[in-house]
Amino acid sequence: MGVVEPGIVGLTVGTSGVVFATTPSALIEPDGRLHAFCHAVPGMWHFMGVMLSAAGSLQWYRDTLAPDVSFDDLLKEAESIPAGSEGLQFLPYLSGERTPHPDPLARGAFIGLTLRHSRAHMTRVVLEGVAFGLKDSFTLIQNAGLGDIKQVRASGGGTKSVLWRQILASVLEAELVTVNTTEGGAYGAALLAGVGAGVWGSVAVWQRRAQRVSRLQVAPSPPRRMLRRIESHMWCIGNCIQC
Repeated sequence: MGVVEPGIVGLTVGTSGVVFATTPSALIEPDGRLHAFCHAVPGMWHFMGVMLSAAGSLQWYRDTLAPDVSFDDLLKEAESIPAGSEGLQFLPYLSGERTPHPDPLARGAFIGLTLRHSRAHMTRVVLEGVAFGLKDSFTLIQNAGLGDIKQVRASGGGTKSVLWRQILASVLEAELVTVNTTEGGAYGAALLAGVGAGVWGSVAVWQRRAQRVSRLQVAPSPPRRMLRRIESHMWCIGNCIQC
């Protein structure tokens, strides 16, 4: 994904969700909620946050509550629902959690269901809940010293959805782009092997020749007040579960 310089963050929305950020020096997250390792690029380091049920949350939701409906149809329904899902919230801790709550006993939940909520609301709030879960990793990375995020490079099956990309861009408040591969890990390993074997002189040379970044996929942000309210509720509920 070309995440080899500070300010560019990789986001993979697969069964699990992975946030990967390069740092120019060895940084730590004081409470140990992020992975901090040497980068594959010499002289660089990285932070990584992982949530266990990202697109896996949507897979569970479809298989359990709407098994005869296609993903495309479910997501199409959700496009009509406003940001915030009219007060409904979803916690994506379906198999415990890893970042930011390293707790195998954390559990998922729909919170705030009322008679006015439809299947479309529930679909959208699954996407929103995962997006806010991923934002936890972004917040930890920034607070640990990374600084400003210039661009988010997204891959994985979840990013095929235009709606989900728009929600992610709004929640993360960053430019969100896609790259010319959906298999980030395997593709990256092959390219690094090419650098090691001398096919390319360096990672920087490979980036100029082999990588392509899509047009920006930036969604109009919902009212900032609503974002802050939802994020605050997610944080409070998540910490209550951890306690």
